[in-house]
Amino acid sequence: MAETIETLGKYEIKRTLGKGAMGVVYEGWDPIIARRVAIKTVRVPDTSDDPETEEALARFRREAQAAGRLTHPNIVGVFDYGEVGGIAYIVMEYVDGPSVKSLVDKQERFAIADTMRIMTDLLNGLQFSHARGVVHRDIKPANVMLTSDGQAKIADFGIARIESSSMTQAGTVLGTPAYMSPEQFMGQVVDSRTDIYSSGVLLYQLLTGERPFEGGMSAIMHKALNTDPPLPSQITVTCPQAFDGVVRKAMAKRPEDRFQSASEFLEALRAAAAGRPLAAAMPEEADDSEATMVAAGPRRAAARPPPPPAARPAAAASTAVATTPKRSALPMIAAAVVVVVVLLGGGAWFFLLRGGAPAPGTQTAQTAAAPAANGPASTPSPASAPASAQSAQTQSAQTGQIQSGQTQAASTQSGQTQSGQTASPAQAPPPVQTAQAPTPAPAAQPATPAPENPPSANAPPANTPAAPASQVASAGLDTIRQQVAQLTAGASCAVVNGGVGDGGNISLDGFAGTAAADALRQGLSGITSPGTVTWRVSSVDPIFCPALDTLHPIVPAFGSAGPRLGLKLADGKTRLSDGQHIMPRLVMPDFRGSLRVDYIAHDGTVLHLYPQVADPSQHMTADPPKVFQPGEAVNLGDPAAGHPAWEVGPPYGTDMIVAIASSQPLFERPRPGNVEQLADYMRDLQAAVEAAQRRNVRLTGSAMTVDTIAK
Repeated sequence: MAETIETLGKYEIKRTLGKGAMGVVYEGWDPIIARRVAIKTVRVPDTSDDPETEEALARFRREAQAAGRLTHPNIVGVFDYGEVGGIAYIVMEYVDGPSVKSLVDKQERFAIADTMRIMTDLLNGLQFSHARGVVHRDIKPANVMLTSDGQAKIADFGIARIESSSMTQAGTVLGTPAYMSPEQFMGQVVDSRTDIYSSGVLLYQLLTGERPFEGGMSAIMHKALNTDPPLPSQITVTCPQAFDGVVRKAMAKRPEDRFQSASEFLEALRAAAAGRPLAAAMPEEADDSEATMVAAGPRRAAARPPPPPAARPAAAASTAVATTPKRSALPMIAAAVVVVVVLLGGGAWFFLLRGGAPAPGTQTAQTAAAPAANGPASTPSPASAPASAQSAQTQSAQTGQIQSGQTQAASTQSGQTQSGQTASPAQAPPPVQTAQAPTPAPAAQPATPAPENPPSANAPPANTPAAPASQVASAGLDTIRQQVAQLTAGASCAVVNGGVGDGGNISLDGFAGTAAADALRQGLSGITSPGTVTWRVSSVDPIFCPALDTLHPIVPAFGSAGPRLGLKLADGKTRLSDGQHIMPRLVMPDFRGSLRVDYIAHDGTVLHLYPQVADPSQHMTADPPKVFQPGEAVNLGDPAAGHPAWEVGPPYGTDMIVAIASSQPLFERPRPGNVEQLADYMRDLQAAVEAAQRRNVRLTGSAMTVDTIAK
């Protein structure tokens, strides 16, 4: 319906802005008042025999009804509704800027001032909406639009609930999983506090660059109902701790524990920005003995990722015992026994791996988690074993943990069905902490230590000679490097590199499918390090997995200084609009060789940016392969330099550029054309790479994502 429409009612159609499963969004023109508008359309079903289409149309009409009654600077205005020629349409305010999603997808970092500006506009819009009986129910980055001057506006009230409306009943699950509240997952009737929860998820993403929960719908639902994400300040050092309490309260499992209005949420945010923490948002754990629990585990302030499947039954049993309201001295005795046994049997290995005490002023992963886990008090729970015992147990079985993480990566990725654009990323890993060992009784249940380590925390056990500090630190960092390298080497649908710096700080960069990213984070949680984790791994659509699997064996591995192929776009862009040229800028690795540069569109087609064959039908001249020198700068796609050029056009979304340098050409003859189907080309490319490896051809590669948008 998109390509032949010239008018809808009195509105002139200028161009297509985007397409979805149910309809198309156009840029339109209102000739009567000379105003540019956005026109959202869906097909009107011919009959009522298709319940799904009927429901989509009902949601569409509800969007017009909900947004049409809301006139506010922070809500995208709705001007008109109509049905003509089998098409229903909503005429809306045209917003001349990007969505928040397009910014988080390309991993733009938001300063606290930017986060406050977006959240202030969002919460002001929600307060206005809620006061008029409209609950949005689908707050997420894609539904927060930004004008050219940075003002945020709420869009898409397609699944909004209007008070007194009977269109949304209990038992209906609608929303976007990563941002859905627990009550949405359970199909309960929602109120304004579900928007508070979703806004808390968005705040978490703005502060950290990652979503709090990742995975498929069932995995996200389990986490949303049963676990708490790592606190934002544990994910990134740029997030002030004062925001931790605000996020935790906004994302509370029970609606009554959240902020009760958007204005209350905003007031707490402003206090956090001024450095005043929200004490009420960080309560001590209540007695859960009489609480109705959805699952076996109690909520924790800094919950660890779920243990591997094999460990879940034992962990659940342990948790169930731990929620007993009364405690005896028995757990303390059992904990002491565990400490003695572990220190005698594995203490030396633990202290070697720790790599000595952290530098002054450096917060270790264990101490960082302590305040949230134990509440305001600095005394460890009497029913908890010291972290040193937990770490020693974990390190004595470290090989099995790494293999478990890799196995999960492969098994999770094989069942991945989620599709979409570059995610947001995905949830950043918590600061590295000791993996949780399953135990049948509370006496052996590990717990985080108090913020201040006891004097002997980093000293060798009695009668054990102390190794020199430099030797201990070196051995510890080498072990961490080996563990992370082994973890990333076994990942599928992932190209991840990085390193381990002084103090045990782990940094990871690259791309991974959503399930692969989840598995990597799970594996990282089982690696003990005195430092923190910097997670710059972009989650990408599974359609790019064949490309990542092809690159995986040839790009420099984690911690490796192998040959690197520089890749970026002209002027450092990662976002291109309709009609702009795609101009890659590459720097050859330290060997002489050939290049292949391919543009993989999210619709499953591949454009060969270099080399190219002549194609008169596309007005393309040949750009034949040649040999480049080590370190040579290669500029492609620039018509002024005599290169054939590709321009951005629909469909818009997140695409990927993949480049491979090889000391010998990968293909003996040119490809059949400049455009191919992804599956066919990746099959041939992977076979060519494997053949080149068998011939000991030098290879390396690189990748980047590109966001394309309409003007």
